[in-house]
Amino acid sequence: MIYTVTLNPSIDYVVFTQNFKVKHLNRAEATYKFAGGKGINVSRVLRTLDIPSTALGFAGGFPGDFIRKTLKDQNIKEQFIEVGEDTRINIKLKAEAETEINAPGPTVTEAQLEHLLQQMKETTKEDIVIIAGSVPRNLSHDVYQRIARVLSSTGANFVVDAEKGLMEPVLRYQPLFIKPNKEELEMIFGTQIKTQSQVIEYGRKLLERGAQSAIISLGGEGAIYIDERQILKAEVPTGTVVNTVGAGDSTVAGMVAGIVNGFSIEESFKQAVAAGTATAFSEDLANKDNITEISKQIRVKEL
Repeated sequence: MIYTVTLNPSIDYVVFTQNFKVKHLNRAEATYKFAGGKGINVSRVLRTLDIPSTALGFAGGFPGDFIRKTLKDQNIKEQFIEVGEDTRINIKLKAEAETEINAPGPTVTEAQLEHLLQQMKETTKEDIVIIAGSVPRNLSHDVYQRIARVLSSTGANFVVDAEKGLMEPVLRYQPLFIKPNKEELEMIFGTQIKTQSQVIEYGRKLLERGAQSAIISLGGEGAIYIDERQILKAEVPTGTVVNTVGAGDSTVAGMVAGIVNGFSIEESFKQAVAAGTATAFSEDLANKDNITEISKQIRVKEL
């Protein structure tokens, strides 16, 4: 079974407008509401790739109800833990430039967190758990480490896609792969990365710290995959970037789907990059047809 963990899910309220002006009345041309959060995005893209998953995390109030209904409508199983405050609503403003306003999220009690850890204790070595995104404001940053410690004891493989402070402490537990972008890689090592050789150098350092492999997103320049045996570079087709929200999550989903389907590392990586690119070229998350079509245009070479 594949599990996705979204500790701080959201409704993503996407607003499209033109000629946005501060301190003026602005009218939206279109608005959309999506069940958001990195783990939820992974589950949605896995679903379009015909891979079932169970979405875990915390949800509360009418936004939590919206998220549950959305997942049910998309035939995605969920086992969210109910919390006493409303799940957050994030604003994604699409104007001449893209602006995001992310809310902090509800309070999660220690008992509710223990419930989630108990769910983790029920995993086995046959499972893959994707832990992704931010944490509610009252939880300490060691929550990822606590989850990783449990998964290490059950033998479940896990994937991490999160900011430096959440990702770094779990590397010692040997995640199956992690997915920083170049800017996040710079933050982890406190340096500026200007060349491909530097990307590879610092990617290898992630493996030295414990990660089994890493996918490093380079935006329009593609992505690099690194493990102990090989280094791969994927070059992406040109296109109009419409939406960057969820592109990284789609990359994670594409890689996991490939692994579950028994694809080679190269084919899994190609599908991962195709999924991320397809989302970037779409108003919402990628669908299977878009991923398949873009995958044909991606070239992967060994470095």
